[in-house]
Amino acid sequence: MKVEMKAMHHPVKEGRSWSVLFSSFRVQLLLCLSVGVILPAMLYVPGDLFAAAQNQAAKNTSIAAAIATFVGVLAVRKMGEFPGTITASYIFPALACSYSLVMLLTLLLRAPYSGALLSLSFLLVLGMRFSIDAIERRSDRNFYYLVPGGEIDRIRRDIGVPYQMLQTPALPRETNHAIIVTDLRHDHAPEWERTFAVAALNGIGVYHYKQIWEARTGKVRIEHLSENSLGSLIPSNSYGKMKRAIDITITLVALPLLLIPLAVTALLIRLDSPGPVFFRQERIGFRGRSFRVLKFRTMRVAAPKTDADDQRNAAITKDDDDRITRLGHFLRQTRIDELPQLYNILRGEMSWIGPRPEARPLSEWYESEIPFYSYRHIVRPGITGWAQVNQGHVAGIREVHDKLRYDFYYIKNFSMWIDLVVLFKTVVVVIRGIGAK
Repeated sequence: MKVEMKAMHHPVKEGRSWSVLFSSFRVQLLLCLSVGVILPAMLYVPGDLFAAAQNQAAKNTSIAAAIATFVGVLAVRKMGEFPGTITASYIFPALACSYSLVMLLTLLLRAPYSGALLSLSFLLVLGMRFSIDAIERRSDRNFYYLVPGGEIDRIRRDIGVPYQMLQTPALPRETNHAIIVTDLRHDHAPEWERTFAVAALNGIGVYHYKQIWEARTGKVRIEHLSENSLGSLIPSNSYGKMKRAIDITITLVALPLLLIPLAVTALLIRLDSPGPVFFRQERIGFRGRSFRVLKFRTMRVAAPKTDADDQRNAAITKDDDDRITRLGHFLRQTRIDELPQLYNILRGEMSWIGPRPEARPLSEWYESEIPFYSYRHIVRPGITGWAQVNQGHVAGIREVHDKLRYDFYYIKNFSMWIDLVVLFKTVVVVIRGIGAK
């Protein structure tokens, strides 16, 4: 079958289940607006919604709450779609951020508002969204039916969910939560192709196996490039420009707040071990251009290496590397050593979020060993990234190959939503102190 069928995320069936009903974004938004906006407005002016609409403070607050609810519920929805994310963990941060932003906007506009009404709205929306999430998780019982043929065996050991092989071209007996997974590029018999069509007509999702593999692992398979692979991985230029503006704005706001912590860190480094405060290293970045990354020094100063193998080995940070100073362990664990890279962000060499830039010796080595490695340079490298929050620090070829899959997944899903997921995951990683060497 040469044409891929579009996956159906929420099939329409007779006797629609509660999980399908509550998984609808429109239903979620309607419930949250009803409970979090309309109900508080009625309570603000008891029994008279029209009177509440005439009250300027109540009206402004209700409009702000409606905007915050829409943005927060949408953010939870979008971020929960990425692999390895638990929707419930994003509900409070997303709604808290959206309500804080509309509160700040209201204050800047000097519009009359009710803090009590906005707080009540936030709490009710929060409770409703957590209730919806509980119903969704309780009803989520998707079962995967795998069709023999092609590359389907490659997914059997990776998806980590209950599955069953379909031995004959017929619909599964249990269709309520059924998902059919097949290699749609394989030349299936006509009976199987008719089964796929009938399944789609009956509201059963039919997925290409790569879709399921990516959705379960958060990685993109890169063993070889099939037709249009590079075209499907080209990131959004419009978001790239917006992201650059956001990077500059956040950096300019953060710099004055970080000046004193940066100065204290620099002083501690000088007192902890001999050598310069900063560590500079040539790395490969956006569109394959080299640049000098700026970090706080966390290792003891060593003699420069001239041999290519020695340079490559020196660029690799090993487990419990004895070159790391006492203070360096703390700086790496908390990622404070990365903060001077704000300088690289302002210069346009880096972003807050993106694939990590590698040292030139390592990048050249990886590129000689791994096909398509250079394609990761199509977006600006970042201080943190999708691979870092999912995999941590790596150095060996096999680990780098897996890391590249994460990088390609990030590029393929290049958007504000995956950046927000990376941001939240980075906070968790820093608090827990994992993934550093």
